[in-house]
Amino acid sequence: MNKTLLPIALASALLAGGCSFIPQLDRPALPVADQFPAAASQTAGQVAAADIPWQQFFTDPRLQQVIQLALDNNRDLRVAMLNIEKAQAQYQIQRASQFPELAAAAGGQRARSQLTGQYGNSFTAGLTMPSWEIDFWGRISSLKEQALAQYLATEEGRKAAQISLISNVANTWLNLQADEELMSISRRTLGTREQSIKLTKLRLDAGVTSELDFRQAQSLTESARATLAQQTRQRELDANALTQLVGQTLPAELLSGMQGKKLADLPPLADVPAGLPSDLLLRRPDVRQAEQSMIAANASIGAARAAFFPNISLTASAGFANPEISDLFSSGSKYFSVAPSLYLPIFNAGRNRANLQVAEANQKIAVAQYEQAIQAAFRETSDALVSRQTLQEQLQAQARQLEAEQVRYKLSDLRYTNGVASYLDLLDAQRSLFALEQSVVQVRLQQLQNQVNLYKVLGGGWTEPAAGSNAAAANSATTVQ
Repeated sequence: MNKTLLPIALASALLAGGCSFIPQLDRPALPVADQFPAAASQTAGQVAAADIPWQQFFTDPRLQQVIQLALDNNRDLRVAMLNIEKAQAQYQIQRASQFPELAAAAGGQRARSQLTGQYGNSFTAGLTMPSWEIDFWGRISSLKEQALAQYLATEEGRKAAQISLISNVANTWLNLQADEELMSISRRTLGTREQSIKLTKLRLDAGVTSELDFRQAQSLTESARATLAQQTRQRELDANALTQLVGQTLPAELLSGMQGKKLADLPPLADVPAGLPSDLLLRRPDVRQAEQSMIAANASIGAARAAFFPNISLTASAGFANPEISDLFSSGSKYFSVAPSLYLPIFNAGRNRANLQVAEANQKIAVAQYEQAIQAAFRETSDALVSRQTLQEQLQAQARQLEAEQVRYKLSDLRYTNGVASYLDLLDAQRSLFALEQSVVQVRLQQLQNQVNLYKVLGGGWTEPAAGSNAAAANSATTVQ
């Protein structure tokens, strides 16, 4: 065999005989029920929430523009994407440790010989391979598997960040629209009460009514004015929150389009099926992120176990060496050297055992966090499903109550005008109608935001490439290997 191929053959033989001490990962059973409470299973033919692109779920063109601006400019999402690049680079660094490092080296030396007492020259040029750990026990491959899982976990974290961002933008947008509707109600009520207080003042001056009626009308008028000021402030705060989420100043035409509109006038959100709890494992990026973190922690145990065994390293160099630089590259100047070494830990005050205990504890923590992520996903989905049913019932009941209050107010106003009822009855009807109008808006807002939240907790807001989730994951792993 050619001498220059000897180290390569030796390394290949050692690598082929390498082993791994990564323990088999047994994923825990689902720590949740088989079905969501008060929810029907996904029926055949329905598209899962995670398969519905956000452009199809949010049908309002203005909201679509705002979400796209956020995806392009949000700083938190940008940090999440940069973290992926960082994790990928860290994986490449760890992966590079599996391969020998080759470098070109050249040097010259003039030294005095201890034997002859004369000075002599020595010139060298060639290739050198610094000390390279042969991964016979799988320590480096375990660290590579750990780095790969951490990279994949970071990628899932970016998906979760995008889902959360889309949900936050949509909910803040709905808050803004509700603010506009509430302000419209308050302005209309304030105008009505200002007219009422003028009429009451005229009746007081004419001696037809008492000062008590006038003061009650004045109190209700100022209450409406205070409510309008509070809602105006909240509207500006919500606008500021949306601007931060989007990452830039919102175009004026998008915000101006909200004026005069109600939540009921918005394009409807797409309905999503509940699905089964097992879908959460496949579709929620935060659960998959926890799973990859568990895999990474499990791989670190293999690296910690391998530290108990001998460390085998190899140093090699080949090139030319000659005392005369003019003859450096002559055929007689060739040289080659291979220097294997072995390091076996005998006593290190229990450091390796402590490192193994830390790795095992981290793995148990990661398993618990994985189970916790599943439980949190199950609860969030269950809460959203229960709220979807009860909020719909609440909204329908309050809508019927609002119709009754509107009729009551008209009748109270008519009775007061004809002197049949007291002014107190009219004021009470005004107060009840105003409160209920605002309550209906709040409940409708909760219903819409619950739809957004259900889409989020079921993994909606992120869709894999058309090739499919499994192929996409494989392509992602191949990209970094």
